[in-house]
Amino acid sequence: MKFVDEAKVKVKAGDGGNGVIGFRREKYVPNGGPDGGDGGNGGSVYFAGDANLNTLADFRFVRHYEAQRGENGSGANQTGAKGDDLWVRVPLGTVVHDLDTGEVLGEIIDPATPLMVAKGGWHGLGNARFKSSTNRAPRQKTDGTPGDERRLML
Repeated sequence: MKFVDEAKVKVKAGDGGNGVIGFRREKYVPNGGPDGGDGGNGGSVYFAGDANLNTLADFRFVRHYEAQRGENGSGANQTGAKGDDLWVRVPLGTVVHDLDTGEVLGEIIDPATPLMVAKGGWHGLGNARFKSSTNRAPRQKTDGTPGDERRLML
């Protein structure tokens, strides 16, 4: 097998889930209050060192890595699930450069110390977060923020 010591990859962290507009509905409660839940946070992308790897040849075939998106909230103040983090194994001694800014993000020298290369998006807020003494039935929510997206040179 050919030794490969450079690779370009694109990583994308998961977007945050959206908040929800919802109102409590029960048989004997005609005017229930707001109960829209928050969205979940998006998953982050981590690079972790692996002593059993010694080449970047695997990155020739898979160049895009994307973490899971956070789920949307739902009624009854239910928060959406957080997106799963994505763990990418790289050989020890790998130096990670950001191609857009030119900065060095870090070097993987210890298997126990991972490097976060893309942070997941923040969750959106449901309408239960916007209630107050003057606005008891808010019809507003926020959407989750997008996760980081980077082009990297390993």
